Amino acid sequence: MENPTIQEVESVSRIFKMLSDMTRLKIVLTLKNGEKNVTSIAQAVLMEQSAVSHQLKLLRENSIVKSRREGKTIYYSLDDHHVLDILEQTFKHIHHL
Repeated sequence: MENPTIQEVESVSRIFKMLSDMTRLKIVLTLKNGEKNVTSIAQAVLMEQSAVSHQLKLLRENSIVKSRREGKTIYYSLDDHHVLDILEQTFKHIHHL
């Protein structure tokens, strides 16, 4: 790996900051099996819809999740599955300790 630029380091830091929050991490893990609406996500992570919506906004702004509208319902999914690769490696690391 080449030496990363300052902008690349900042981008990586932002991703880890997003994933370091337990609520956001639970949301990402909930979406690993496919798209869901806010109600389904809130039920899965045992949180209020408004709190989940706020976290989804942050995840969307940081290109970790994406959304699509179907009628009045908005569905959320992972923007790409690279984030799951990062998490898989991290879980492997903690089991290695």
